[in-house]
Amino acid sequence: MKTKMILSFALLAMAGTAQAEGDVEEGKKTFERRCRACHMIQDDAGEAIQRGGRTGPNLYGVVGRTAGTEDGFRYRDSIVEAGEKGLVWDEASLEAYVQDPSAFLQEFLDDKSARSGMTFKLREGMEDVYAYLATFSN
Repeated sequence: MKTKMILSFALLAMAGTAQAEGDVEEGKKTFERRCRACHMIQDDAGEAIQRGGRTGPNLYGVVGRTAGTEDGFRYRDSIVEAGEKGLVWDEASLEAYVQDPSAFLQEFLDDKSARSGMTFKLREGMEDVYAYLATFSN
């Protein structure tokens, strides 16, 4: 499993710009169907761009954000620790994380007991969701 996660993360990182070209409109549709039950997108002024749940953190500005640092959200210790160890959400890390959040954190932290609060796994379409989320980031 560890080797598989490392290989997946490395391949995603090497793919870089090819996957950054996801379809924003498809990403919006996928977000509405799969992500908004737990996540919202609300700008700094408090305007709701995408209404959604509060189980997960607000995803406005998530691209480029250090993991576990969204103000006002209570994270599990593992995600905060990952942020403290340098995890910043970029295309490769977000795509790898959403495929299996706890396994990603276990690998990143080299800690078999690491757990993510996110139990949902998005196996397809993350390149499009990433393109959509990137429109709300600096």
